[in-house]
Amino acid sequence: MSSPFLWRFLSFTQKYRGTLLAVSSVGLFAANISYHVAPEQTFRKLYQGWSKGEPVQLTAKLQGLFQEVLEETHMGVTSSYVPFSAFGFHPVSAGIPWLPSGCLIGIPFNYNDTEQDGVGIADRVLLINGKEVDWSSDAGTHLRQALNLSLDAQKFSLAREVFYAQGNSPIIQASAAPVCLSGICLSSVAIKQLLGLYSGPILLRGVYNMAVVVLGFAGYFLCSDAVSQWLDYQSDRKVAAVSKSYATGGIEFYEKILAQNRILRTLMGKQGETMYSPSGNLFPNDYLRLKNAPYTSRRDRIKNALLQME
Repeated sequence: MSSPFLWRFLSFTQKYRGTLLAVSSVGLFAANISYHVAPEQTFRKLYQGWSKGEPVQLTAKLQGLFQEVLEETHMGVTSSYVPFSAFGFHPVSAGIPWLPSGCLIGIPFNYNDTEQDGVGIADRVLLINGKEVDWSSDAGTHLRQALNLSLDAQKFSLAREVFYAQGNSPIIQASAAPVCLSGICLSSVAIKQLLGLYSGPILLRGVYNMAVVVLGFAGYFLCSDAVSQWLDYQSDRKVAAVSKSYATGGIEFYEKILAQNRILRTLMGKQGETMYSPSGNLFPNDYLRLKNAPYTSRRDRIKNALLQME
């Protein structure tokens, strides 16, 4: 019963493989980019900060800080970048500036206070593993210090998100999957024809196809992670080149992130040991992937860029 169906399926895919490849590639790209095409309907709903059942509005101080960053980084059309109040402790972004929907930049509420203010996050309740953090304890004090950023560090983190979007990074990242799929399919067909596998035993072709699938996934993981890390480094490099204050702010920003992660590693116990390395870098979710550039590497690259500026 299944054999005729299988043969019809193989015949169909063989006849329309070009069309199927094109549709699959477009579908992959659309799925990856949809998050950035409509950020207001997707991204903002996930990251919007809330307080007492109401969305938190961005303060005039943070709006002014964001506009100052746009002016200092010489962004052309500032209306394409829309800030909003996001939960968490680090800025987030989604969107493409030249699209009608623009780009959304989520600014955490704790950016209302800087390291110079001496207030920071201590007036908020933070739960870790269901337990409230005691800000007066040693760990709480160190965590509060790590969460308080200077004005330069805040500017760097916001400019990094702006440059990431301005460089069409979401499009480049979304293109990795369809490019890998097309490359793998076309190269596998060419190798089949070169080796004469189409006229060979079906079992041999099946083994070859399985090997192509495994190598294809491995190649996609490597390619996608390499592109992601390159985009991270590129954004950091552009921001550090704005001025020395932005470069020093970048060094502080990554040092503070590493300090935060080291403290969280201690507070979270075994779960923290699986998430954070002793240096403060993030452990990958699996052994085959490293989606983002290590914080230590990003910090060191900015240090080298700062030395070249002096």
